[in-house]
Amino acid sequence: MSTGLFGGLALFLLGMDQMATALKAVAGDRMKDLLAKLTANRFMGALTGAFVTAIINSSSVTTVLVVGFISAGLMTLSQSVGIIMGANIGSTMTAQLIAFQITDTALLMIAVGFTLQFASKRESIRHDGGILMGLGMVFFGMSVMSDAMVPLRSYPPFLDFMRTLENPAVAILVATLLTGLIQSSAATMGIAIVMASQGFINLPTGIALALGANIGTCVTALLAAIGKPRAALRAALVHVIFNLCGVLLWVAFIGQLAAIATAISPTYPSLSGAERLAAEAPRQIANAHTLFNVANTFIFIGLTRQFARLVEWLVPEPPPGAETMAVQAKYLDEELLSTPSLALDRVRLEVLHMGESVDKMMARIMPAILSGNRQTLREIELMDNDVDTLHAQIITYLGKISRQALTEPQTRTLMDLMSAVNDLENIGDVIETNLIVLGRARIAEGVSISEPTRKVLMGFHRAVTRAVSAAVQAVVQNNELAARTVTSMKQEIQRIADSAAIHQAQRLVAEEPNRIPAYTIEIDIIEKLKRIYYLAQHMAKTVASDDTSDFD
Repeated sequence: MSTGLFGGLALFLLGMDQMATALKAVAGDRMKDLLAKLTANRFMGALTGAFVTAIINSSSVTTVLVVGFISAGLMTLSQSVGIIMGANIGSTMTAQLIAFQITDTALLMIAVGFTLQFASKRESIRHDGGILMGLGMVFFGMSVMSDAMVPLRSYPPFLDFMRTLENPAVAILVATLLTGLIQSSAATMGIAIVMASQGFINLPTGIALALGANIGTCVTALLAAIGKPRAALRAALVHVIFNLCGVLLWVAFIGQLAAIATAISPTYPSLSGAERLAAEAPRQIANAHTLFNVANTFIFIGLTRQFARLVEWLVPEPPPGAETMAVQAKYLDEELLSTPSLALDRVRLEVLHMGESVDKMMARIMPAILSGNRQTLREIELMDNDVDTLHAQIITYLGKISRQALTEPQTRTLMDLMSAVNDLENIGDVIETNLIVLGRARIAEGVSISEPTRKVLMGFHRAVTRAVSAAVQAVVQNNELAARTVTSMKQEIQRIADSAAIHQAQRLVAEEPNRIPAYTIEIDIIEKLKRIYYLAQHMAKTVASDDTSDFD
């Protein structure tokens, strides 16, 4: 009996994972775009959150996406509250599916899904096969658990335990602990539906278990927020507070909720006793679960701003200068690794984060070379540590993505992003290793850069800085227009470089003090800026479709 119970549960969870993975592979990228666009107001946000979660079968992935949008400034915390509320509704669709109890066709679904997944050469069909096979495993696991429970009908200790669940507080506590342990509210609902199909629990007990599952699923959100930016912790707290308030609101009205669920669910008056309970309770529990979450969303949807202010008060922004920790990746989330398309988009956002550090170095380096002191140069040199740290974290994350099952386009994207990240890190190294040295040489040699030369070098620096920013934009947004802007700057950069070189040659023959050291330093600055442009151009070419020749 234990073998059947735990083996059936293992099949059930494996099927859920298989189905979720295939669904995210099919719909993940499109759902991300939908989530980003349809959040104009709280009601649309809730509807979108419900739809996305129902499609990708994961409220945690929806929450992770929301955190990324908040961190990137694409969405406010107040907007995210509606989406998180809607995600609770979407998560009930799994229980609705499970309640159909199509156990007779489970093995056929597994067989057909396996054939599609392993015999077809088309990737879309293989994913469809994965969805079907996962669904079949869910129903087959339920069937195994259901059969294993038959002897429990006459086992007094188990029946005594089932009677304790008639106390709503006990049922909520048990479901909370079980959901927190197995990290799946859908699995808890599946077990509740299996027990209902055997006549072990009635509808009020099933509803209490559903309430407990709603609390237990918050554990997943809290665990996912550990070590993440404040946006992630705030989103997790929204989830926790919303679910707790919903359970506290309804725990006294379980009877009324059961009556509504009974009224809208199919009945089987031809049956009686345990048989009728077993036939009606699964669908009633699933409907009550959906009703509970839909009602909560409508009740609390008008309080999204209040929820946002509450969690901002609970998790305030640190005072200026309070955070002295080394820079950390803001967007890379382990939760998304099983959905490569979403994980690769997170890498693009992290490239933006890394690019911001490089932009700061670019903005400060030329004034520091021309007139800064050793302290200023040292500060810029230390800024490269942030670039190196982010580079290491992004490359590590890309390595984890590469171990997933990637499509050919995803593999190309991964290689392009790896190349772009390396180029961006090399730009930081050119500043730290080469340009900083030239600034120190200027100080050591006592060289004074003339005003005309400053204007020439600053003009060249502005053009190269513009190219680096456009290259980062091209990679982050997958923007081919921005990429072409960088590659089309080749002639402009060459013209400015030639003009600067002529100016330096004219200075060399002029009677000026320290003209030889000044000439050497200034020519080296031009060469290093040309090197930075080459790296920016190489970054852009990972996005541009044309084959623009390299800059020489």
